[in-house]
Amino acid sequence: MLPVALTIAGSDPSGGAGIQADLKTFHRFGVYGEAVITLITVQNTVRVSRVEVLPADLVTEQIEAVLEDIPPTAAKTGALGSAAMVCAVARAAGAFRFPLVVDPVMVSKHGSPLLPEDAVRALREELLPRAALVTPNVPEAEALTGIVIRDGEDIRRAAERILAMGPRAVLIKGGHLAGEAVDTLWDGAEWTEFRGVRVDTPHTHGTGCTYSAAIVSALAQGTVLVTAVGEAKRFVQEAIATNPGLGRGSGPVNHWAG
Repeated sequence: MLPVALTIAGSDPSGGAGIQADLKTFHRFGVYGEAVITLITVQNTVRVSRVEVLPADLVTEQIEAVLEDIPPTAAKTGALGSAAMVCAVARAAGAFRFPLVVDPVMVSKHGSPLLPEDAVRALREELLPRAALVTPNVPEAEALTGIVIRDGEDIRRAAERILAMGPRAVLIKGGHLAGEAVDTLWDGAEWTEFRGVRVDTPHTHGTGCTYSAAIVSALAQGTVLVTAVGEAKRFVQEAIATNPGLGRGSGPVNHWAG
């Protein structure tokens, strides 16, 4: 059967992030994509000027409709926008019989907040225990743990603290640190580092969405987690390196990368 992946995330009308990036990535990996929309943004490569969070019950009904007819083999979350939304998705995830990847989107690439503090608490307490994997970048890992991250040792301390919140594995992306772009995976038994060459470009809009969507695509096809992360890391590295150069700000990556 055709593998199916679900994204539960926000909409980016400029197409570089959110459900648009997720669906493009699913298609690139040969996976049938489904999308439950949590919020609508007004944004492009230079600004975010408005965020409208949908009613939580509407999102719950979208998820129920998907599960009833075309259940996915893996799913992810992106921008959720409110504590009520986080709790609604966590309740729905209690019935999932497939891996859930949580991308804890808290701030847009332009610096606009996308998750208030009460929603961060709900994320820690309600949603992370439902996750097969959580994929924070360095600022998100700091917000989740309270640990100031300056190097690889800090990343490992933060990963251990996040794992104690309940997910089965943690991938902290090290792109915000100086030097080589090293991402660290911790599953409670083994540490794995994924190294990449840092690309000097402003066009990195949607990299977190694309990365987590690539992991979900591989998981939907039955790939084991560590291999899925490795495949996704290589894809997003190439997607950044071959970006199409669109927009006047932080433009999208290349979702057709090899």
